[in-house]
Amino acid sequence: MRLQRARNVLEECTTTSFPGIRSHEEKPAIGELIHAVGLLVRRVRAAAGPEELSLSAAAVLKRLDQDGPATISSLARAESMTSQSMGTIVAALEEDGLVKRKPHPTDGRQFLIQFTEKGKVLRKSRSAAKRAWMAQAVAQLDKDEQDVLFEAAKILKRLAER
Repeated sequence: MRLQRARNVLEECTTTSFPGIRSHEEKPAIGELIHAVGLLVRRVRAAAGPEELSLSAAAVLKRLDQDGPATISSLARAESMTSQSMGTIVAALEEDGLVKRKPHPTDGRQFLIQFTEKGKVLRKSRSAAKRAWMAQAVAQLDKDEQDVLFEAAKILKRLAER
């Protein structure tokens, strides 16, 4: 079933015209962009160290760091996933001692999820390691390439936020 679905997607991608893509030659560039972004994400994640955190778990820690304590449902909405999926992620983070639940101040049926000290330390160390790797990699580019890369980052962010 999965193999057939993958074949159908592949067939659709190779035969369908994409709105906004001006020529047949630009289709391979889309694949190259996807590959490059994926490779960069893997390299940055590897720089963060051996701690195994899924992208979703890392996103939850980042959101708690930026926005403060939150309910599972608000985290789920912010990350565009179901509350059940978010509950699973939070449970794993809680089991690892990275977050804890505290009673909601106005709704006795809910809990707020917040960082533990261990979670804060892990988030800061992973973030610092990623930034150090990226700064070192970008420093190897010339000034014009750096300017292009930083402009491209703005465009990629806009794409991701749509």
